[in-house]
Amino acid sequence: MPTLLVLVRLYIPLVATVLLGVGVSALLALPVVQRVGGGLAARAPVALGQFLFWVGVPLGIISFLHRANLSEGVFLAPVVAWSAMLLCLGCGSLWLKPYRKRWSRPSQGSFSLASMLGNTGSIGYPVVLLLPQLGPDYFGWALLYDALGTLPGAYGFGVVLASRYGDRPLPRAEAAARWLTPVLQVVGNPNIIAFFVAIALRPVPFPPLLDQGLYGFAWLGVMLSLVLMGMRLQQITSWRALQPATIAVSIKMLLIPLVIGIALTLIGLDGPSRLVLVVQAGMPCAFANLILAEAYSLDRQLTVTCVGLSSGLLLLTLPLWLWGFAP
Repeated sequence: MPTLLVLVRLYIPLVATVLLGVGVSALLALPVVQRVGGGLAARAPVALGQFLFWVGVPLGIISFLHRANLSEGVFLAPVVAWSAMLLCLGCGSLWLKPYRKRWSRPSQGSFSLASMLGNTGSIGYPVVLLLPQLGPDYFGWALLYDALGTLPGAYGFGVVLASRYGDRPLPRAEAAARWLTPVLQVVGNPNIIAFFVAIALRPVPFPPLLDQGLYGFAWLGVMLSLVLMGMRLQQITSWRALQPATIAVSIKMLLIPLVIGIALTLIGLDGPSRLVLVVQAGMPCAFANLILAEAYSLDRQLTVTCVGLSSGLLLLTLPLWLWGFAP
């Protein structure tokens, strides 16, 4: 299928659902709706996020993984995920070296997290599923990249970085709790639980009605994830710190995916498996960065700018990976 047609088929549902989220969020923010709804603009994305976190995405994982092709090489995905995060962190540290005396520690922390963590779940899943070269057959690669790579990277290693660079010192008892909480977040994450449930259920044939119903609900969850992304982007109000954000995003979305793609080619991995790993490595900055920045008093303006800038840049980087690494 020609690359242009592939992009059109991908961008129409991707852009339309994100714009729907932007429109819904803008509508809920209107003064007349605010008076009637009483803070509905703030509550709606939280409620949708909770529904997707606890119900939508886990059921989607079970459905898609039940249909996915899990070859032996699929467990290369988390190895690539950790390699990409460490390469991003290393490149970011090298770029930061001349600026360490001029930049505050919270700004350094936000820059490091933005260049390291990608949104491989709520954006990565839909992109992989909507690409005709990939789709549900290769969802397992995207899932393992996120569940065993980005997720523990964000709430494990990411918390370590955030606490190191945070502007607010923590009492010893609170610091100990902060170290325990990420472990519990990863272990008790519904995506992780759904992953193991899905693996256990793979040998079990689903009744046709259940299979089709679950599959339809899974795709609904994918679309709602994109709507939620649009709602969150509409609420971004600051675009300061554009220059450092551009560097962090370039490392995250241009340099490292290219390095990963070349490295995978050199070791003999090609086809759809290589493409899904490159696409996941090139995802926009994670929304988890906003949570970490808020919790550890990092540079919120830089974090917000990185998230917004990278989300828009995705439309420009995807054609590069399709042109360079598509089967």
